[in-house]
Amino acid sequence: MTNSFAITGAHVVPVTSPEFDGGTVVVEDGRITAIGPEVTPPPGLPVVDAAGAWLVPGFVEAHGHVGIHEEANGEAGNDTNEMTGPNMAGVRAIDAVDIQDEGFRDALAGGVTSIVVKPGSGNPIGGQTVAIKTWGGRTIDEQLISDSVSVKSALGENPKRVYGGKGQTPSTRLGVAKIIRDAFVEAQNYRAARDAAEAKGDPFARDLTKETLVRVLDGELAWDQHTHRHDDIATAIRLAEEFGYRLVVNHGTEAHKIADVLAEKAIPVIYGPLFTSRSKVELRDRGIPNLATIAAAGVRVAITTDAPVVPINMLVDQATAAVKEGLPWQTALEALTTNPADILGFGDRVGRLEPGYDADLVLWDGDPLAATSRATRVWIEGAQVFEWVDGQGVTSDRW
Repeated sequence: MTNSFAITGAHVVPVTSPEFDGGTVVVEDGRITAIGPEVTPPPGLPVVDAAGAWLVPGFVEAHGHVGIHEEANGEAGNDTNEMTGPNMAGVRAIDAVDIQDEGFRDALAGGVTSIVVKPGSGNPIGGQTVAIKTWGGRTIDEQLISDSVSVKSALGENPKRVYGGKGQTPSTRLGVAKIIRDAFVEAQNYRAARDAAEAKGDPFARDLTKETLVRVLDGELAWDQHTHRHDDIATAIRLAEEFGYRLVVNHGTEAHKIADVLAEKAIPVIYGPLFTSRSKVELRDRGIPNLATIAAAGVRVAITTDAPVVPINMLVDQATAAVKEGLPWQTALEALTTNPADILGFGDRVGRLEPGYDADLVLWDGDPLAATSRATRVWIEGAQVFEWVDGQGVTSDRW
C-alpha cells in the first residue's frame, strides 16, 4: 500500500488558506510535501484524478469513547469509568481501547481520521486521555498521536450520583469541587517534596496519580472538564485560575450563558453532542443554535459526538445542523479540523492541508457540510483506509 502519490483536479479546502480548484496535493512518505493551484505532480509519482470532488483534511473528534466503550459488547466492552475511587488521574485510556471496535469503521465513513479517546464522567477526576488515528495500526501504539494529551475531569450531576449513591464523598457539587481541590493541593505538595529530594539526591517514592496532576500543573496536559451548567462552568474556571492549569470546557451545554466570560479568558469549548435529548436536568437548555452564540462571542469551539452517545460518523452532520442554525460555514469546518487539534495540542500534525502535515485526507463527492455529501475515499498518513464502492464502505486491512 503506497503512501506517496499526488491528488489532482479536486476542489481543495486547506482550511487555513484559501480554497482552490484544480492544482495538486503531493504526498510523500505519508506527509504532505506540496500543495497549490500551480503545483504539478513530480515525475513518476502515482496520480489520483479527483476532478469533481472536494478534498479536505480528515476530521478530528475531540471527545469520544470509541474503543473504550465498545458498541454491541455490553458490559464486557465498557471500560469507560474506573469508579472505585473519585481521583483516578493515574489511569490511562490507552490501556482500555479496543481498536477493533466497530466505531472506528464508522469514523472512517464520516471522514474522521483522528480521535481523542477519554475516560467517562463518573469520577471528579477520571484519568488520562489518548489521541490516536482511527485506523492503521496492528496495535493502538501504532496509531498514536499522543499517549496522553489531557486529564478528564467531571463536575455536576454524574459524580454526585455515582458517589452519593454509595454514601461517599462527593455527594454534592461542594464535594466534587473539594475532591479536585484536595487533589491539586496534594500534587503541589508532592511536587515540592519531589524537587527537594532530587536536589539533595535522596530517594523518592513515586505516585502515579500525583505525578499526572503535576503534569497538569506544569502545563504538559490540558484539563478536560466535563461540565454542562453555567454555574459548573464558573466553578471550572475558578478551579483553573486557583491552580493555574489549562482548562478546556467539554460539552458546555450552557456555555452560551457566559460566552463573553469564556472569550475574555480564552477558554475553548468542545461543544456537544448536538443530537441528544434533554435526558437530564443539566441538558434542559441544550440547543443547536447555542453553538453559534458561543462562537460569535469569540470562543474557540470544536464539535463532539461523545461517541458512542451519537455515532461518530455523524460528527459532520452535527456541523451541518449547526450551520443551519447560524454557525458560519468556515467556523464549522474549523470546529472539525484545526480547532480540536490546536485545543488539545497536536495541531502541528493534523487538521490542515499544509506541507509537513500528516497526509490525513478525505475526498467528498460535494461540499462536506452539505447533508447529501458522502466521504468517498480516506487516507491516513498517506495510506488509503476507506473507499465507497458499489453502495458500501470498504475499509483497508490494517497496516
